[in-house]
Amino acid sequence: MNCIIIDDENPAIDILKEMIGRLPFLNLLQSFSNPFEGLEYIQKNTIDLVFLDVEMPIINGIELMKCLRVRPQVIFTAINNQYAISGYDLDATDYLLKPLTFDRLLKATNKACKIHRFAEFTSNKTTNHDKNPVFDFILVKTGYNITRINLDDILFCEGLKDYIKIHIAGKTIVTQNSLKKFEVILPEDRFVRIHKSFIIPLAKIDAIQNNRIVIGKSLIPIGDNYKTNFNHKILSVNV
Repeated sequence: MNCIIIDDENPAIDILKEMIGRLPFLNLLQSFSNPFEGLEYIQKNTIDLVFLDVEMPIINGIELMKCLRVRPQVIFTAINNQYAISGYDLDATDYLLKPLTFDRLLKATNKACKIHRFAEFTSNKTTNHDKNPVFDFILVKTGYNITRINLDDILFCEGLKDYIKIHIAGKTIVTQNSLKKFEVILPEDRFVRIHKSFIIPLAKIDAIQNNRIVIGKSLIPIGDNYKTNFNHKILSVNV
C-alpha cells in the first residue's frame, strides 16, 4: 500500500517513518510537515493510506480530510481523543493516540491492509471505454466465508460503524466493511448513497415520500447532505 505522512511535528514524522519501515506491506512515498503540501500531493497522486495528524495549525486533520473529494484510507494520530468521533464519522480507518506504540500501529495498519485487499478483491472490473460493470454480482466476506450476492437481489445497504447489513429478499447479510468503501464497489449507475448510513439501488425504489425512500416495507431517510446528488440521479436515470 502506498502511504504518506502529514504531521506538523518533525519528531512525530521520524517516529512514524521508523515504524512504517518495519512493515513490508507499506510503501512510504512522502512525508509532509505542511498540510497544504500534503493535500496537494494526495490530489495529484494515487495514495492508499494517509497517516494524518489531527492537531495542526491553520487547518486540522479533520478539516483537511473534508477537503478531499476522493479520500484514501486515513489513520488519524492525536495527543487526545477529542476528535475521535469526528474521525470515525468520516470513515477513518483508525484513530491512534500519541505517543504511538508499534503494536497499536501494527493493528491499525493490518486493518487498513485488509480493507485495501478486500476492496481490490470485490471491485467490479471495467473496460477503458465502458463504465458498466462486467459482473452482475459482488463477493463479500461473511465470517470465514466469501458470499456471492447478485446486484439485482440487493434491496438496500445499511452501515453500522465497522459493519454493513446488506438487505436482500428474505434475509440480511452482515459483512465487516465501511459504507464508504462499499460505495466504491457498487456500480454508480445503479446505486446511490442517500444517507450517511444507507445506499439504495435505484431500480428498487417503490416511492419517494418527502424525505424518505420506500422500498417494500422499509422507509429509508434521505440525508440533507445527499439530497442534491440523489435528485440528480433520479432526474438522469430512468428507473
